[in-house]
Amino acid sequence: MTEIEPEAGSATTAALLREQLRLQQPDLAELPLREVEGGWGNQMWRLGDELAVRIQRMNTEPDEQLKERRWLPLLAPRLPLPIPVPVRTGAPCDRLPKMWTVMTWVPGLPLDHGSITRGEHAADTLAAFLRALHVPAPADAPAAAGFGAHPAECADGFRHFFDSLDADAIGSADDDVRAVWADAVAAPAWQGPPVWVHGDLHPANVVVADGTLAGVVDFGALCAGDPAWDLAAAWVLLPAGAAARFFAAYPEVDEATVRRARGLAALKSLFLMLMGQNGDRGLPGGKPAWGPLGRAALDRLLSERQTRFPG
Repeated sequence: MTEIEPEAGSATTAALLREQLRLQQPDLAELPLREVEGGWGNQMWRLGDELAVRIQRMNTEPDEQLKERRWLPLLAPRLPLPIPVPVRTGAPCDRLPKMWTVMTWVPGLPLDHGSITRGEHAADTLAAFLRALHVPAPADAPAAAGFGAHPAECADGFRHFFDSLDADAIGSADDDVRAVWADAVAAPAWQGPPVWVHGDLHPANVVVADGTLAGVVDFGALCAGDPAWDLAAAWVLLPAGAAARFFAAYPEVDEATVRRARGLAALKSLFLMLMGQNGDRGLPGGKPAWGPLGRAALDRLLSERQTRFPG
């Protein structure tokens, strides 16, 4: 992730965070501390060369960090790509009334600031990662709530994203996007046991190095649910033409799951486009670089709409 100098008025200052490190994790407190660009629900700070501090920004509820603290140390050893692993915990206090967690740092550049040039390698890498992740989740795993659910349960979100975009943002693809979404909503639900799902795979939540995927971050949406949520990444993350390679390397998928994944890829693409639009207007939460990424993902999806994949 790209490092930046802390800005005036940041959600948490370096001085305040270092003060709490000295109180709660004194052996780490004198490591170099540098704010990291990006982060929406949480603010990120590099701590030395191998660690990072993840601290609440917009996400004021503790559930996401508690979930990551509990489950990521169990998932990480069997995943073929590095993920952030919690190693220390920070408690809210009067001076800093936010939950924070010290995690391992995942080297690489976020995809929304980088690119994939080795498409086949990235497709194989993503498939291997998701095959390792998508195993039946235990009974006490977090349940799907929005992320991980059937597309029909996300109809309000689709309409909001679609209707909030400028009239010319989708252009002549309007009917095609609606058709992909309608097909996903009509597709049968996932018939297998709920599996571990990252849920929020988009360009800011993966890192790249040497032209290919090098790590996966931000597991705040982790849940037990429908793997289609992650399979949508075949279009959202990978370059044009790589989806076929991905599904060849991830053969445990049926036609209904591909239909749901296509619809969820459309949903995620519209979300990225809307955040880019908001960023262009200077609105809170806007990410200007995301708009073109969302549009490119949507174009990839629609160009391969009729393609049949293994499964």
